[in-house]
Amino acid sequence: MSNQLHIEQLACRRGDKILFSDLTVSWQSGDLVQVEGHNGIGKTSLLRIVAGLAQPLNGKVRWNLEEISKCREEYHANLLYLGHQAGIKPELTAWENLRFYQKITTCKQDDEVLWDVLETVGLLGREDIAASQLSAGQQKRIALARLWLSQAPLWILDEPFNAIDKHGVQVLAKLFEHHAEQGGIVILTSHQEVPCKPLQKFSLEHVKAKD
Repeated sequence: MSNQLHIEQLACRRGDKILFSDLTVSWQSGDLVQVEGHNGIGKTSLLRIVAGLAQPLNGKVRWNLEEISKCREEYHANLLYLGHQAGIKPELTAWENLRFYQKITTCKQDDEVLWDVLETVGLLGREDIAASQLSAGQQKRIALARLWLSQAPLWILDEPFNAIDKHGVQVLAKLFEHHAEQGGIVILTSHQEVPCKPLQKFSLEHVKAKD
């Protein structure tokens, strides 16, 4: 099934400042997009609005032509959002966090898949340690491990490469390419070069902010 995400005349305000307005763009199955712009321009705000976690000043976000506010449950079932915070339960181990993620989504992989994912993200041998006792980078890897389990077509990722080494960046880039090749949509931000091909770049620098 082909999917489409449509952003229509979107405007965002932070405090008294309009970050952007009249933003209209569409992305569809197979698109791998990097949102660019200087710090403070509104990249994270845009991703949070598109993920349905924040309200725009004006405008609409549509998933397959329907406003996400009117199909919230269906939209969230089709979405995996990873923000700056790892979004994991600190009292649970890496294994338990991934099991919990499986329970709240439609993915029901067996134990062998979980072991493979833990090995892929470099947490094999640390799967029984509470997340609160792991480093920030290791906690980030628990969050990123969901990508290998997710069956959601739309991935919205805010700085997924942060606290990840060069090898990890390459592994993630290949995963993003594969997801797009399989008909998924990947929208991400990154302060570093994104080694993905093909990669669309969407700059907020060209979106006018009207006071």
